[in-house]
Amino acid sequence: MLAGAAIILLIFNTEPEAQRTGATKETAMLVNTVQVEKGNFTPTISAMGTVVPSQDITLSPRVSGEIIQLSENFTPGGYIEEGEMLMQIDPADYQNALQQRRSELEQAKTDLTIEMGRQNVARQDYELLDDSLENENKALVLREPQLNAARSDVQSAEAAVEQAKLNLERTTIRAPFDAYILSRNVNVGSQVTPSDNLARLVGLETYWIETTVPLRDLRWIDIPENGNGGSPVTIRNRTAWNDGEHRKGNLFRLVGALENETRMARVLVEVPDPHGYLSENGDQPRLMIGSFVEANIQARELRDVVRLNRDYIRQDDTIWVNENDTLRIRNAEILFRDANYAYITEGLQDGEQVVTTNLTTVVDGSPLRLESSTNTTAMADSTSAGNI
Repeated sequence: MLAGAAIILLIFNTEPEAQRTGATKETAMLVNTVQVEKGNFTPTISAMGTVVPSQDITLSPRVSGEIIQLSENFTPGGYIEEGEMLMQIDPADYQNALQQRRSELEQAKTDLTIEMGRQNVARQDYELLDDSLENENKALVLREPQLNAARSDVQSAEAAVEQAKLNLERTTIRAPFDAYILSRNVNVGSQVTPSDNLARLVGLETYWIETTVPLRDLRWIDIPENGNGGSPVTIRNRTAWNDGEHRKGNLFRLVGALENETRMARVLVEVPDPHGYLSENGDQPRLMIGSFVEANIQARELRDVVRLNRDYIRQDDTIWVNENDTLRIRNAEILFRDANYAYITEGLQDGEQVVTTNLTTVVDGSPLRLESSTNTTAMADSTSAGNI
């Protein structure tokens, strides 16, 4: 038995081991790449904003009375032109007041004429006194105070006539500018006073879009000043307009206060003829007050930079570059970011290949292979792994 046990032990100790000759070879990572190009680009700053009117008034009368006539165009949703008659307040009382003021003016002028005649008589009396009176007595003898009072009465009566004319004119209420009527609160027969709200009008010339942009982006947009125009803006309403429809506007003002919650800069975008009221804009989509729209602000041109999709910017602003089938991790100097792209000044050169594939394990210097060579590489790896 001892001899048999010794033989078995010898067999186990001398058994050959299999060798995996190709399995330890490092396999290159399969990736996709995109070639970058250096050039001049005009980025876009995307923001969301609310449409508001640039002219918005509550129309009130300046005189009291009964509404006796309304314009056919004076209805909610109607368009009116500057100077167009909207409504007529009963003018009878104001016509009578004007006639009365005119009569008072004529009476004042008559009194002035009479007083001037009396002054001529007084001057003749004064000349008989051989200029022996003091200056104070002289003014009284010549009736200068009475003459000044008569002249003042004429001026007061003239002012009263002008005021009566104004009141009569104000019985006809006209549009202060080309406007769109949002609401009307009176009808024929309504009694109105200067404190009443007759209607709400908004201007047709322009609307504003109130929006916000990050403070860091302000240096890349043009704010109108010293006659310079603002940055061009493209407006879209993706919920209400058809695909491809948009309106053009311009940056109008930088509001001198930050938005309370986001602490971003508030800006106004101006859009002309927002309702397409003019014939040349008749085919343009209409802006509705209060609607939420997208404003794409054209930034200044960036020169001699590389534009790269933001998805390919990795953690800590690094970039994965395929350099001769080897992974290189580089730090990028990013000048500007918009919604889609990063604009890089350092870290990439014209024509280089950026890795677009997301990798779980990333080590600088790792071997890479492009997806176009997948089949050939895969066959070679399979052959190597089978050598046992």
